[in-house]
This record gives sequence, C-alpha cells and structure tokens, in this order.
Amino acid sequence: MSESLVSLTRQGPVAVVSLNRPARHNALVPELLQSLIGTLKDDRCLSASALVLCAQGRSFSTGGDLLGFQQHRSTIREYADKIVGLLNQAIVALYKHPVPVVCAVQGQVTGGSLGFLLASDWVVMHRSATITPWYAEVGLSPDGGWTAILPDIIGRQQCMHWLSSNASYDALTCHRLGLVQQIVDGDCAAAAFEWVDDVQTKQPGSINCIRHLLTCNNNEIETKLDNERKVFVEQIQTPEALHGIDLFLKRNSTCTKIY
Repeated sequence: MSESLVSLTRQGPVAVVSLNRPARHNALVPELLQSLIGTLKDDRCLSASALVLCAQGRSFSTGGDLLGFQQHRSTIREYADKIVGLLNQAIVALYKHPVPVVCAVQGQVTGGSLGFLLASDWVVMHRSATITPWYAEVGLSPDGGWTAILPDIIGRQQCMHWLSSNASYDALTCHRLGLVQQIVDGDCAAAAFEWVDDVQTKQPGSINCIRHLLTCNNNEIETKLDNERKVFVEQIQTPEALHGIDLFLKRNSTCTKIY
C-alpha cells in the first residue's frame, strides 16, 4: 500500500516526488507519510541535482485525513502522536534535503500539508489554488509548521488572523505574503522545472552555501514542530475536537473534502 502512495521518478538529474492518493485529495495518513520519508532518503533523491515535490489529482494535499482520526477514536492519542510525528519528520527531511526543493501546488492545501510548502526552497502555485487552515473550524490545534515556521515568513499577527478566521487565501494573497514565489495559469510542475533549470545555471557551491545558511537554525524548528505535536495530541482528545471531527465529517459525507 505505502509504495503506491508516493511515487519517485527521475527526469535527468532531477528527482520528482509525487503524492499519490488523489481519491482522498492526498490527505495524510501514516502510510503516506512513511512512504514520503522513505522516498526522500532514496539514493535517487539524494543523488539528484534538485527535487520537485508535486501531487496527483485535483488537490495538492488536504492535511490529516479526519476519517482516519475518527476511525482511530479509541486510540486517538496514539494515532495523533504518530501521524503528527511522521509529518514533522517529513517536513524536516525536506527542510534538510541536500539539494534544492521546489514545490508545485494545485487545488486545495489545508491543515498540516502546508508544512511541505514551508520546507521548500521555492513554491509554484496555480492561480486557482487555495490554502486554508481549518483548525479553528474543527477544534484542532495547528500542526505542520503553522506556528513553528509560518510566523517567520508572514508575521505573528498575520498568522493569528489567518488561523483564527479560517480564511482561504488564494494564490495572489499567498504571493503577496511571501509564502509563494510564482503563480502560474498552466502546469505547475513545468514551471517548477523552469526554476530548477535556472538554479542549475548558477554555481552549485554558492547555492549550497545559501541553503546551508538559510537552514542553519533547523534545530530550533524541530523543537517548535515537536511542541506543535504535543499540543495537537492534547487538544484532539478534548470533547470539542472529537465533536468537531464528527460534525465536519457528517457535513461533508457526500464529498471527500477533509481538513
């Protein structure tokens, strides 16, 4: 199962990693995250000159699969601890990856999947794509770097407004805030390769120095991500969160939209 949830191909010297759970909008489950972590450690990734992270289907990824949380209600503490822990590992693996990482984003990005964008060096977003937190709507605590990484990009107060209002930010808004570097009307992956091609015309030693200096505080980020995990696990056990999950799934029982 896990082998099919994330694919890895090489296009010349570039590794292409694709989330492959389109029927569930690439929502995160332990198997997908374990596959992603393993893929990022694959020699075909580590020996590449750059990495393009993309996703199959209409959405990039809609965060943790709430159906999974509901199905593990009797062991929700352990399940939440596992899935957020794996998400953090995947984010750190992207953040520390030895080659430049570009993320190609289409459709919805919700919940903890934002972390994949935050850990990338460059984000290409389709003009129709959106990013929505969903935490305050459901009753969950933020994960995926919403409080660990995002405030350093857009500011604490903007983060507070976004999370508490549960607003859907479009590509133009995300670009204005500095979260997205390029907006396209066509193929996001093709635009990602254009960025990769441009980076490869530069001196590799210089690019490596830039990336190292920009990510040298990753130990602090790991600590902040772990704090997100701890608070998420405590909050998801509350009646507020359990009821919010049930209510959300009931309201959206006719579709596959998940936070």
